[in-house]
Amino acid sequence: MRFEGDYIKINKWLRPLSWFYGLGVNLRNQLFELGILRSRAFSIPIISVGNITVGGTGKTPHVEYLVELLHKEKKVAVLSRGYKRKSRGYQLATADSTIRDIGDEPLQIKQKYPDIYVAVDKDRCEGIDRLTADEATKDVDVILLDDAYQHRYVRPGINILLIDYHRLIIHDSLLPAGRLREPKRGKRRADIVIVTKCPHDLNPMEFRVLTKQLELYPYQDLYFTNLTYGHLQQVFGGNELPLDQIGPDTHALLLTGIASPQQIENDLQPYVKHMESLTFADHHYFRPKDIRRINETFGAIEGKKIIITTEKDATRLREAEGLSEDVKNAIYVLPVNIHFMLNREETFNHKISSYVLKNSRNSILVKAKDDNKSENRNHLGNGPRTISFRDN
Repeated sequence: MRFEGDYIKINKWLRPLSWFYGLGVNLRNQLFELGILRSRAFSIPIISVGNITVGGTGKTPHVEYLVELLHKEKKVAVLSRGYKRKSRGYQLATADSTIRDIGDEPLQIKQKYPDIYVAVDKDRCEGIDRLTADEATKDVDVILLDDAYQHRYVRPGINILLIDYHRLIIHDSLLPAGRLREPKRGKRRADIVIVTKCPHDLNPMEFRVLTKQLELYPYQDLYFTNLTYGHLQQVFGGNELPLDQIGPDTHALLLTGIASPQQIENDLQPYVKHMESLTFADHHYFRPKDIRRINETFGAIEGKKIIITTEKDATRLREAEGLSEDVKNAIYVLPVNIHFMLNREETFNHKISSYVLKNSRNSILVKAKDDNKSENRNHLGNGPRTISFRDN
């Protein structure tokens, strides 16, 4: 049976440091559990998408899936920290925003969905306050928090935890020995758990084993997703190339600056007979020496050739200077989509849509009026209401 440990590497000699790291994380979580540090609820639907591991679990594609699900009916906002941006404080994305302003992933989302609000703020509570109060964005209906599982000052209505199939948290260790940001028991805060990047041919036995190993609580819903891909799109042009039309004599250079490119490499193998990889660190800014390396690596490949890169990398490459004309003409972006396995897409969609509809601000205002009428009749007091998926 293929299993999830294939990408896990534990540096056992660093485990003493992981023990000290765990002390700090456990203390912080305990302060929240005891109410010494407080989580804040908001009167607007808030969905958090995150993980408890360092590195890519597919957050951006899953956030984009939620945007695609909701934005035609609701005014959607995505709020991110804006990792590696050069700006400070709250920033609302515009058509002129750059990576330095808001970061690569928020810029990618804004370019794909110009009709939604995209904002960045390290202080998520402040970001939510600005989105719901500022004149330009106060009509927002739902806020998606990108990579906020550890940001416990916000109490989301739905907390979605993503777990990479190839790095199941049950087999990983705390930083720095492993890649866990917090202990495995942190998964209990999730309302929905999604095992991402699953192989397309998982069999029923593997699903059952994975479900048992994760040991989720009854209130938690478990889903499995894998990656699917659209036609290759030319980054500096309008050409389109279906994957199944890459010729057997074509050499492909896979250019990535993401945390976990292995799954993409595996998925491309049926379509690309000759492939080599050029990898950079996650969120890597392409400097002049990197551009020269890309130009030289591609130039050394003989025969018919293309470059395949990810949507996040394409966002950064568009702002890079010095790419050769040959590279610009040959570089294509690989669009990534999320597919829910076991025919559970509709179930997931219904849970999300129902939560947003039930907890919209208009619905809450109607309910508040009804509660006031009830209070006047029965002389009963009502405490503050917290929007929670578990209450639904």
